[in-house]
Amino acid sequence: MLKTLLSLVFLSWAAGLSSLSAQPAADPAQADTEDVSGPDRFWQATVGGGHYMVALDRISSISRHRYLLDGALVVNEVTIDSTGQALARFYFIEPLSKVAPGNAVAQLAERGNELLKEAGQRAGTNVQNMVVKKYPDTTHARTVEYRVMSDEQLTALYGSLQTAWESGRGRKFTAR
Repeated sequence: MLKTLLSLVFLSWAAGLSSLSAQPAADPAQADTEDVSGPDRFWQATVGGGHYMVALDRISSISRHRYLLDGALVVNEVTIDSTGQALARFYFIEPLSKVAPGNAVAQLAERGNELLKEAGQRAGTNVQNMVVKKYPDTTHARTVEYRVMSDEQLTALYGSLQTAWESGRGRKFTAR
C-alpha cells in the first residue's frame, strides 16, 4: 500500500510540475508555439526535449488520443507512424487531480510539485521538459518520445502536422 501511494505521489508531482512553469497569456497556444512554412516535403518539430523531422510522403498515419495511465495520470498524446523504423510520440501529461481537483490526491500532487521543483533547481535540470519513463515498463523499442508543456501546445502541434500532411507543404513547429 505504501509503495503504491509513493508511486502515485511521484507520478503525480512529476506530471503536475508543468502547471508550475506555465505563464499566463491571452492565448497560450500563440504565446508558447510557432508554426511556419518549412522545407518542402518535411514536417519538423522542436520541443523542449529535442527535435523531430519526418518526410511528409513517409507518414502513414497520425493520431491524437487521451488515456488514463496507472489510475493517476491523464495522457494527451499525438503519434506519428511512418514507413521508417521509429514511431514518434508527443504528449502532455497531467495528474488526475487536475481533472478531478479537491481531493487528497490533489494535495499530495501539489506538495510533490514543490519537492520536484526544488530538486530540479538544486540539480540544475529542466525536469518539466523531460519525458517520464519507468524502466522497464515504459521503454519502447523504436519509439521516440517528446513531452510538451500544455494541452494547447499539443493541439497546435497536431494542427501543424495535419496541415502539412494534408497539403503536402513543409512546416516547422516550435514549442517553447
